[in-house]
Amino acid sequence: MRLSEFIALNVNRIVDEWEHFAKTITPAAHSMDSVSLRDHAKSILLAAARDMTKPQTPSEQAAKARGEGPEKTPSLDEAGASHGELRHNVGFDLVQMTSEFRHLRATVIRLWVGSLDSPNLAYFQDMIRFNEAIDEALAESTAAYAEQVNRSRDIFLAILGHDLRAPLQAVSMSTELLMRKTTLEGDALACASHIQRGTRHMAVMVSDLLELVRSRLGRSLPIEPAPMDMAEAAHAAIAEACAGNPECDPTLQVLGDARGNWDPGRIAQMLQNLIGNALQHGSNKRDVIVTLKGEPLSVRLTVHNFGIPIPEDAIATIFDPLVRNADEELGQPSTSLGLGLFIVKEVVDAHKGTIEVSSNEVEGTTFTVVLPKRT
Repeated sequence: MRLSEFIALNVNRIVDEWEHFAKTITPAAHSMDSVSLRDHAKSILLAAARDMTKPQTPSEQAAKARGEGPEKTPSLDEAGASHGELRHNVGFDLVQMTSEFRHLRATVIRLWVGSLDSPNLAYFQDMIRFNEAIDEALAESTAAYAEQVNRSRDIFLAILGHDLRAPLQAVSMSTELLMRKTTLEGDALACASHIQRGTRHMAVMVSDLLELVRSRLGRSLPIEPAPMDMAEAAHAAIAEACAGNPECDPTLQVLGDARGNWDPGRIAQMLQNLIGNALQHGSNKRDVIVTLKGEPLSVRLTVHNFGIPIPEDAIATIFDPLVRNADEELGQPSTSLGLGLFIVKEVVDAHKGTIEVSSNEVEGTTFTVVLPKRT
């Protein structure tokens, strides 16, 4: 009997063994009934059996073995993906879920081989086709499981970031009130200033984390455009970046009309991150140059600094979240989440603008942003 026929005729017996094995996967299986334990096993087996009866050329078989097959089996993929999602939801870990497929494969081969009287070459081909089908189902289950893990993590981070805002605001407001109502001197004043700066930095990190989570959950950056002057925003961003740092003295050059219709809060966020990045990685905090050039339909912003150039192979991923920067590669600690340039790119995209970066040892590093005056 061919393997596809054997699976179709004995599917309930095979699923019984699947259920028996799934019961041993604890503690998740303790709270599951028979229907949950047998979840999608029958659908996966019958879809695999149907796939095995379809013609397949040697080249198609080789491509499928490499995971490159142009055609998938929709019913098999759907059952595998659903199984992966549900196993994640009931508490199986990834190793436990994949062990079900290993056991299913072994069970089917063992039962089928035990039923054979005189195997021939076609039977070995059946085994190959069955293994291919199970591997496809396993791949879909693993992908769906991983997606659920990522989504659960992102939701957790969103909740954490949201809940951190309230205590941070309480610390910030209490420090502000203390410094206004009480005359502090010496070490007490220094400690209060440290708390104030640390709280501000933590608030920025929490905000960046929430923007990352928003992006990963598939939500675009919301903006509320309004008339504003980017030159004024740049002055404010420089003052914010240099607060409490006497060595900080970037040069701001404004050419032409830098007014437009943008989201003031997002533009401030973009400027602070770009200027802060230049100050952090520049060799001299006084050599940072911020230039605004008003053009008829857009404003061109450049932020330039000298320092260790960005490696050419790193430029392609520099706007990706959580990318390690050059300082970290050199063993220098960083207090950043690595989200600053990612946020900059999100702000630029939300305003339908463009951003580019060039970097070499002679000319330094320049970030160039072009934003249309009306979004």
